[in-house]
Amino acid sequence: MAISGDEVLHVAHLARIALTPADVERFSAQLSSIVDHFAALAAVDTEGVEPTAHPLPLSNVMRADTVAPSLPQATVLANAPEQEDGFFRVRAVLE
Repeated sequence: MAISGDEVLHVAHLARIALTPADVERFSAQLSSIVDHFAALAAVDTEGVEPTAHPLPLSNVMRADTVAPSLPQATVLANAPEQEDGFFRVRAVLE
């Protein structure tokens, strides 16, 4: 299915993108190729194939959530460039 230059210009207008005539020609060819690939996928017989989001089964691999002692506050703040009243001192990001 060929995508016309007018269709490319319409999409560019909706996206508020300025295109040169060379861009329109190039994108028309590229988008036509993409639509042709989707047409080929649509022609594949998928009868009896279960829908899936991923071809392999996925599972989250996470370590056990165990309680462990924290570092002492003095040790943590020892590497801080600036500290104040037992906390990290950082620049204000909002005024």
